[in-house]
Amino acid sequence: MVSDGIDRLGFLIHDVQRLMRKRFEARASGLGLSSAQWRLMVRVAKEEGITQARLAELLEIEPISVSRLVDRMEEGGWIERRADAADRRVRMIFPTAKASEAYAEVKSLAGEVYEVSLTGVSPEDRRVLIKALDVMVENLTDAEASCGKIKSAEGAAT
Repeated sequence: MVSDGIDRLGFLIHDVQRLMRKRFEARASGLGLSSAQWRLMVRVAKEEGITQARLAELLEIEPISVSRLVDRMEEGGWIERRADAADRRVRMIFPTAKASEAYAEVKSLAGEVYEVSLTGVSPEDRRVLIKALDVMVENLTDAEASCGKIKSAEGAAT
């Protein structure tokens, strides 16, 4: 049987992500943030006013873990919590000036890691790679949403 390498796709994606994360963490260690903290900081910088519940969902960690992480980052002066004007039970997270400055540095470091990882990949192949990954995300996101609708409909039928 001739393989086009598709059987390795999941391993390759996982390995690339793991190696890029390790390279980034080594470069970003001087910022004084843990991997979980810089991931949260990037999300907050991109979506100012995000709720803790949404952060938990995006970071794929339990809400109590996000709460503890937010506590530590708030103590460090990286973020601030604000009550939602419409629902005081909801806590919205905003970056501080300190986080905004660090975010610019984090973006630069990430760009350097991306360039190292893509050395030898032509501009056209880079565009194809990004487009293919975008399509995969869309396919899997649509499939996940469809599965949720099916489960909801099954639950309503019982």
